[in-house]
Amino acid sequence: MVFGVLPTLKGKIKKISRKIKVTLISSLNKANSLDTDSLTTAFDILVVGSGAAGLYAALCLPAHYRVGLITKDTLKTGASDWAQGGIAAAIAPDDSPKFHCDDTLKAGAGLCDNRAVQFLVDHAATAIESLVEMGVGFDRKNDQLAMTLEAAHSHPRVLHAADTTGRAIVSTLTEKVLERPNIKIIPQAVALQLWLDDTKKQCQGISMLYQGQISWIRSAAVILATGGGGQVYAQTTNPSVSTGDGVALAWRGGAIVRDLEFFQFHPTALTKPGAPHFLISEAVRGEGAHLVDAQGIRFAFEYHTAGELAPRDVVSRAIFNHLQKTTPDSVNAHVYLDLQPIEPERINRRFPNIIQVCRKWGINVLEEPIPVAPAAHYWMGGVEVDLNNSTSIQGLYAIGETASTGVHGANRLASNSLLECLVFAAQLSKLEGLSTPLVNLSLISPVQEKGDWEEEMLLINQIREDLPILMWQSAGICRTQPVLESALEQVVLWRSQLAGLNCSHYVFDLLPGQQVIFESLTAQMSLRVCAETLNLLDIAYLILKSALFRTESRGGHYRGDYPKTCPKWEVHTLIVDHYWWTNPVN
Repeated sequence: MVFGVLPTLKGKIKKISRKIKVTLISSLNKANSLDTDSLTTAFDILVVGSGAAGLYAALCLPAHYRVGLITKDTLKTGASDWAQGGIAAAIAPDDSPKFHCDDTLKAGAGLCDNRAVQFLVDHAATAIESLVEMGVGFDRKNDQLAMTLEAAHSHPRVLHAADTTGRAIVSTLTEKVLERPNIKIIPQAVALQLWLDDTKKQCQGISMLYQGQISWIRSAAVILATGGGGQVYAQTTNPSVSTGDGVALAWRGGAIVRDLEFFQFHPTALTKPGAPHFLISEAVRGEGAHLVDAQGIRFAFEYHTAGELAPRDVVSRAIFNHLQKTTPDSVNAHVYLDLQPIEPERINRRFPNIIQVCRKWGINVLEEPIPVAPAAHYWMGGVEVDLNNSTSIQGLYAIGETASTGVHGANRLASNSLLECLVFAAQLSKLEGLSTPLVNLSLISPVQEKGDWEEEMLLINQIREDLPILMWQSAGICRTQPVLESALEQVVLWRSQLAGLNCSHYVFDLLPGQQVIFESLTAQMSLRVCAETLNLLDIAYLILKSALFRTESRGGHYRGDYPKTCPKWEVHTLIVDHYWWTNPVN
C-alpha cells in the first residue's frame, strides 16, 4: 500500500515545488527589475533578448559590469523555452568532436564556416558541464547522461529533458540570472533604435519603449539576442515575440547581415484551428510514427526512399507538394502523424509534453493521428559575427538565432541551436576593458503624445495580418522568380506606406536625448505593434531580395525554377543597406 501512494505523493510535492519556484522567481523578477526613475542610468552592457542566448550571455559577462537585460514580455517567452528535441554534444565514449563536425558540415550544404563549426564542437562538452553544474535536469540512463539519435547525426549525442529540454535549460538560466545583483531586468520593453556614434562608427546604446515612454539608454556594448523571425510566416513554431527585431535593428544601423534566404521549415507542427503551431519533434518520427494523408497513405515515400525519415527540408517539401496537389488552401491544409506504430508505454515516457499539449486541443495521440503541416522553424541567416560575437559595428554584438556565426550554413543540424547559444555566449566572459561612453546629450523637453493613431493602426494591423500569408505563399518552402518578384513589389509598397506614418516616426526618427511620454496604454500598445510590423516588413524585404539573388537551391532555400545546387553559389550572401554581394566560405 505504501508503494502505491508514493507516485501520487511525489506528484503533489512536484506541484507544490513548482508553485514555490514560480512565486520565488516572480519575487526575484520584481527585485531585479528596473524602475522608470532609473531610465537615465547608464549600463556597461545591454542585452536585448531573454532566450537561452540572452540569459547565458548575461551570466557569462564579467560580474563587475552593470548589465541591463531587456525582454519584450516577461522572462521565459522566447523560442528557446519551446525547444523540445535537445542539445547536441559529442561526449559519449564512441563519439567525437570530429564526427559531430562532419555531420554539421554535411547538413550545412557547403556554407558552414569550418573554424566556427570546429569551435562549436570542441567547446560542446564544456557547455554541457556548465549546464549540469547549474542544475539542469537532463535525462539519465544508469547514472549517465542519456543521449538519443536524431536525423543526420551519425551517433546518439542529443541530450534531453523528456521533450521539454529548452524549458529545462531556460528555467535554470532564469533562476541564475535573477540571483545576480549586477543584472537588472527591463521587462515588457521594446528596443526601437540603435544609438550610434557616426564619427566613431560605434554603438553606444539604444532607444527603448518602456513603461509608457521612449528613452535613450547609454551602454558601452549592446548584445542582440532577440531570436529569429518566424512570425514573418503564416505557419511558424516560433512564439509571438519572434519578429526579427535584432536583424532589423542591426540592418537599419548599417551592420552587415548574411544568408537571410536560408530558413528552415520543420515538417511537423500541430495544425488545428485556434491552436498554436506547436512543434511535434522529429524524434516522434524517429521512434516510428508514420506520416499519412487523409486517405491514410504514407505519401512521403513518393518523394524520397527514406519516407518520413528523410532530411527535414525534403520531408517539408514532400508535405507541401502533396498538399498543393490535394487542397487549394495551402495555408491551413494539413496531413497527419500517426503514432499507432509506437508502443503506448514508450510514447508516455518519451513525449509527455506533446501528449499534454495535444490533449489540451482535443487530440488523444494514443488513439488518433495528429494533424500536422510544415512551419517556419529556424533562421540560419542573421547578423554577421566573428568567433567573439562582434558585428561589423564596434560595440555591437549578436548571439543565438539573431547571429550568423557560420555554424549552420544553409541548413542547421538538429539540436545544434541551443549548443550554439551557449558556446558562443561563453566567449563574452572575455569582454573586458569596457567603459560606458560619456555622451553629451542636448536634453530635449519631453514630448507628450496621445497616440491617436486609429486610422494608421487599421493599415498597420491589416499589413500585419496579410504579410505572413504573402511570405508563406511566396518565400516559403518552394520559391520561384515571378512569385518572389510580385511579393517583393507588395512589400516595398507596404514599407513605403508605413514609413510616412506619424506612428513610424517614433521608431525611425527620434534624435538621441529626445524623450516621449505616452498618455495612454493604448498608445504604447499601438507603438509596439507598429515597431514589430516595421521589423517584419524589413526582414521580409531582406528575405525576398536574398531569395531572388541566389539562383540555385541549397539547404533551406529551394527555388522551383533553379532546383539544382550550383557550385558557383557555394558562397555567403552579404547585405549592407540595399547592396547585396557574395563572399567565399571560410
